[in-house]
Amino acid sequence: MSSSLHLQSAVSLQSFTTFGIAASARHYLRVNELSQLQQISLLPELAGLPRLILGGGSNLILTQDFPGVVVHMALEGRECVSEDAQFVYVRAAAGEVWHDFVQWTLAQGWGGLENLSLIPGSVGAAPIQNIGAYGVEIKDYFHSLSWLEFASGKIHTFTLAECQFAYRDSVFKHALRDQGVILDVTFALAKQWQAKLGYGDVAQALQGIKSPTPKQVSNAICAIRLSKLPDPSVIGNAGSFFKNPLVSVEFRNALIARCPGLVSYLQTDGQYKLAAGWLIEQAGWKGRALGKVAVYAKQALVLVNLGGATGAEVVALAQAIQADVMQKFGVQLEVEPVFV
Repeated sequence: MSSSLHLQSAVSLQSFTTFGIAASARHYLRVNELSQLQQISLLPELAGLPRLILGGGSNLILTQDFPGVVVHMALEGRECVSEDAQFVYVRAAAGEVWHDFVQWTLAQGWGGLENLSLIPGSVGAAPIQNIGAYGVEIKDYFHSLSWLEFASGKIHTFTLAECQFAYRDSVFKHALRDQGVILDVTFALAKQWQAKLGYGDVAQALQGIKSPTPKQVSNAICAIRLSKLPDPSVIGNAGSFFKNPLVSVEFRNALIARCPGLVSYLQTDGQYKLAAGWLIEQAGWKGRALGKVAVYAKQALVLVNLGGATGAEVVALAQAIQADVMQKFGVQLEVEPVFV
């Protein structure tokens, strides 16, 4: 085994995920350089074992000990790789902390990612989920990424179209799941920047500022998120736990006739996005607990660890919420985090 590979056994994963569930990995490998990834297949003790790619651990719910090897991506680096008349192209390694990377781009004077400020997790995990907030998604500024295929050891470049981005979705959650790992991501940031202030909270926070800068928008986003969402370092959580469901115009209109207060947003494709948090709150779950897991009192879209929560308790609460929302509204809520 190469001296650069420090394979550990029976490692607790509790501190590596933001929900803070007690679980361990049969094997654990922290990857700081590409060569380590390329050597994994040479280790006889890992032959045939499943792999779990770990980034910031903010979108992962552990329901039991992992029987294989956890590959913790810690590749670092960020740079401006090129520019043209319209865009600055900025690349970040998979292990970079997402929020730190966003703040770095803003410090260089490059706007675009400010609406995605303070989203927990790593750069490498961001495209998998096509993370989004306040009217912006990764795909809006994505240029390309590098992906290492486990079977062949080859590195492939993926374009925007090849990633098959959709709402909190990508090809990496389906056809390419567990087939490889993202190494770095490149973004195209427009030189002619325009603020995206379509969400009421953001516009209200910036009232009185005629032409806000990208940094001012970021500061407003951070303040809003901090006022609504719990800090994972204080109380365990995985951020937004359910996707905002997409429904037809007909379904939305029928529902709003029954529930005049329904919160919904018209999408560019003609569908409506419903506010999952509103549905959960109306179903009576805001602030309620089941075992050591609860629905956050300030934001019904978030589940929190009250201390000592198990994966089974998280699953039980999620399923109870889904059942009640379905019974009351006829809407199927889809879980956002990945259960392992």
